[in-house]
Amino acid sequence: MGFRGLCRSLLCRRGALPGVWQRGAAGGTEGPLEVSKLLEGPQDVSKILEEAESEPNSARRSPSNSTVILFPGQGSQQVGMARGLLKYPNVRTMFSAAHKVLGYDLLELCLRGPEEVLSKTVHCQPAVFVTSLAATEKLSHDDPAAIDNCVAVAGFSVGEFAALVFSGALDFTEALCAVKVRAEAMQRASDAVPSGMLSVIGRPQANYNSACAEAREHCKSLGLENAVCDVANYLFPDGRVIAGHVEALQFLQKNSRKYHFLRTKMLPVSGAFHTRLMEPAVEPLRKTLKALDFKRPYVPVYSNVDGKRYKHASAIHHLLLKQLVSPVKWEQTMHAIYERRKGNDFPRTYELGAGRQLGSILKGCNLKAWRFYRNIDGLTEDESLETEL
Repeated sequence: MGFRGLCRSLLCRRGALPGVWQRGAAGGTEGPLEVSKLLEGPQDVSKILEEAESEPNSARRSPSNSTVILFPGQGSQQVGMARGLLKYPNVRTMFSAAHKVLGYDLLELCLRGPEEVLSKTVHCQPAVFVTSLAATEKLSHDDPAAIDNCVAVAGFSVGEFAALVFSGALDFTEALCAVKVRAEAMQRASDAVPSGMLSVIGRPQANYNSACAEAREHCKSLGLENAVCDVANYLFPDGRVIAGHVEALQFLQKNSRKYHFLRTKMLPVSGAFHTRLMEPAVEPLRKTLKALDFKRPYVPVYSNVDGKRYKHASAIHHLLLKQLVSPVKWEQTMHAIYERRKGNDFPRTYELGAGRQLGSILKGCNLKAWRFYRNIDGLTEDESLETEL
């Protein structure tokens, strides 16, 4: 059973889109509205959602009543994640389905660790993916309007798969199979080359591309040909993650003052994600994605590759592959989602899943938008919707 079936009680609450999440296994519908008709003609979903912030007479569609949902990526995992979500409908069923797909007890790993096992790429990507989607059940229970009024979705790295499932573009089980293959392939690529990722906060005059070029030249002087050192994540103004060979990253840390880096920190990951060192992971993922049934998202989903929303289902496969070896343009995505005329209200933003990293990044990108940010992490049973102020 796919996520549409598992979470029908959650996502069929979108009053404007009855029946969207009632698609049968054969592609038919049980509800009154056929997906194929919904996506045809001038009244397509993207236009409906575009109008959500341009109808001043509609209280439900005003910006202050609209929501943006963000799904975190690798690095947000914590032992105990999902503990506070188990009482909500369908969550245990989702983890049971994950057990069958993955071949191990993901829920047990999320709840009890050990941390060093949970943090391995091969495990943490499925953990973050499933837990983030499980958090939609909590949000639906605590604030159903947040689901009903969602006008944009984005996910960081593996979080993009969760965003696509939430938007109806991809089935839960199919997406989890792809995440499994992706995580295993990235783990193998990481193990093949000593590499990593370096978080950098720089001064306004910092030139990250020049610094990376000099780091590659340094590696060449050490006899390391075709060294990799590139910006892998654009987080917020003057906030970057640089990834590549370990020797290059060590060079940047040693010479941080020269490059106007205020702070550098090695991230606890085993590989240079979103660089060409992940090329060995592309073909395994390509084979898996080729077999999946992508639909056009009924809520705008923004791609990591270019910071723009997906307009056609046919583009999803290509961009998910490109994402593996291209930088995550999260800062650009935040600007695209939250850009508005001066004086206009901002939507409420929810980060679904463990951690508050995306909230911190949003604060660096757009302080006004961040004031309407909330986190649903599911770590404790009595967690409330606290605004991060």
